[in-house]
Amino acid sequence: MKKLNVGIIGFGWVATAHITAINATGLAQVTAVHSSRPIDPARLAAQSAHPIQAFEDLDAMLADPSIDVVSICSYPWLHAQHAIAAAKAGKHLIIEKPLALSWEDCLAVRDAVATSGVFTCVCFECRYSAQFLATRSLIDSGLLGTLHYGEVDYYHGIGPWYGQFRWNTRKDGGGSSLLSAGCHALDALLLCLGTDVAEVHCLATRTGNPQFKPYEYDTTSVTLVKFNDGRVGKTASVIDCIQPYYFHTHLVGSEGSLLDNRFHSTRLGALNKHQWSQLSFPLVDSGDVKDHPYQSQFDAFFQAIGRHQEMALTSLSDALVTHRVLFAADESARTGRPVSLP
Repeated sequence: MKKLNVGIIGFGWVATAHITAINATGLAQVTAVHSSRPIDPARLAAQSAHPIQAFEDLDAMLADPSIDVVSICSYPWLHAQHAIAAAKAGKHLIIEKPLALSWEDCLAVRDAVATSGVFTCVCFECRYSAQFLATRSLIDSGLLGTLHYGEVDYYHGIGPWYGQFRWNTRKDGGGSSLLSAGCHALDALLLCLGTDVAEVHCLATRTGNPQFKPYEYDTTSVTLVKFNDGRVGKTASVIDCIQPYYFHTHLVGSEGSLLDNRFHSTRLGALNKHQWSQLSFPLVDSGDVKDHPYQSQFDAFFQAIGRHQEMALTSLSDALVTHRVLFAADESARTGRPVSLP
């Protein structure tokens, strides 16, 4: 398999993590960057051992036949526009979350990808973390029995100390607590419990702490998910908390439970029923993009391109399922009523 050339759209905080992870796979290298702001050549060179060309004109970068993949790291309100343009140019896509700030734009991206036939990777990279790869293995092993309840919650105070605060506070920038960041937790809940969602009910509120006052939307939401077979789940998205980062996971099944990196199961008779047993994997415990498992995700994506097939876990089709539930949750919070999903 030849090494793939990758162009980056947007040169902010998350792009620096993408460049490092893409180059580290050994299967691809970043060769071009487009940014709406002037790029410091020295800073660009420091991101890679390979030459990287800076493009002021996005159309010129997308027209470059040497570029195989485009990674979209632009502002959220530009994701759909940039994804559609890159798909029409025949480039495979890495798209940062969220896909878009509306369901209609998500569907427009879907249609452009279907027409062009390119392969996709959406950055719900927590699915490729050691924690959730191990969690899925535990579920699949049957040690928890049949899951009937789960909660995956996102606690991360995104205040003025974060660079994205300047635009994340806007309704047309961050969108909602779930769109801004909590979508990672909702996506992990669906990874664990499945995608056959029947109904979503979401309530939202916000802190009185003045540091978070610039937010134009409620910064805490609680989403209850009911599945077609009667199982239920919950995701709290709290981006106005004053505490360390915490990605809470609690799964309850007919034969056992999992709590973050601990579990108990009746199917292992030697376990002490009064104590949790420890699982050995690092937790998802940081909101810093440099700590996210992009490299594992991108490695899987580039290998899938080499096989001429969609990747597992985080393709566009996987991400659309999560976004459909996400937008239903935001509609429920706005209207105060549950939203049914056909």
